[in-house]
Amino acid sequence: MSQTPTTPQNSLPVINTYDDEIDLSELFARLWAQKWLILTSGFLATVIAIAVALWLPNVYRAEALLAPAEENSGGGLSALASQFGGLASLAGINLPKGDTNKTTVAIELMKSRTFLTDFIRRHQLEVPIMAAKGWDRATDQLVIDPDIYDVNTKRWVREVRPPFRPEPSDWELYKEFSDLLTVSEDKKTGLIKVAVEYYSPKMAKQWVDWLVAEINAYMKQRDVADAEKKIKFLEAQIAKTSIAEMQKIFYKLIEQQTKVIMLANVQDEYVFKTLDPAVEPLEKAKPKRA
Repeated sequence: MSQTPTTPQNSLPVINTYDDEIDLSELFARLWAQKWLILTSGFLATVIAIAVALWLPNVYRAEALLAPAEENSGGGLSALASQFGGLASLAGINLPKGDTNKTTVAIELMKSRTFLTDFIRRHQLEVPIMAAKGWDRATDQLVIDPDIYDVNTKRWVREVRPPFRPEPSDWELYKEFSDLLTVSEDKKTGLIKVAVEYYSPKMAKQWVDWLVAEINAYMKQRDVADAEKKIKFLEAQIAKTSIAEMQKIFYKLIEQQTKVIMLANVQDEYVFKTLDPAVEPLEKAKPKRA
């Protein structure tokens, strides 16, 4: 009777890993055979990158460094809220329980569609934003794309599909300008940077100056108008009530709103104080060229 040979239990199967190993010599040989293709591809990629960089127009960056202006208008109202909040609520008046951060509001407004669209329309920046394709240093003039805007007839001639029209919409202007504008806040220091990147260094600087001045003016006008509206309302409430304690609250509120108006009228830098104003840049910000 024949016996079947047995495999020792402690023996392990032999795995041939030769086929799984990378033959470096074979790989090198293949790469060497394709060396001219690799070198040519790399050379062409470099040439294309340089050509694109040379073809792109220079862009200049103007930047201003700002600090939040001191906020003094909210403290009195907060104190009144803690002292007379209950009585005021009975009269239908809600007193603020804390100061409003004007800096945060101003930053968001400066980037908002409404503010930027009004800014663009007011300064007639439609053509520079949508039709310019460069800047001529010799003449200090923008280079306008004739396929977008005809400078002779002053007409928009760009070809677009509905719902767009040759003349740019507010939304298009807002989107284009938003790409040029940067508004950032350092959370540690509280300082704010407002920067514009554009073909013309002079216009980049001018736009930053306008933005800073106009957001200060906008916030001032808004707070003054709001305070005047509240004063009229409070005066009407005084005429309606004979309760001495309520009249006392109303007069205190009128006093605080009058203070808001007075402080606003003596402050040009109402929200932002300029620490380092924008200057006309002498060197381009991009494109980067070797």
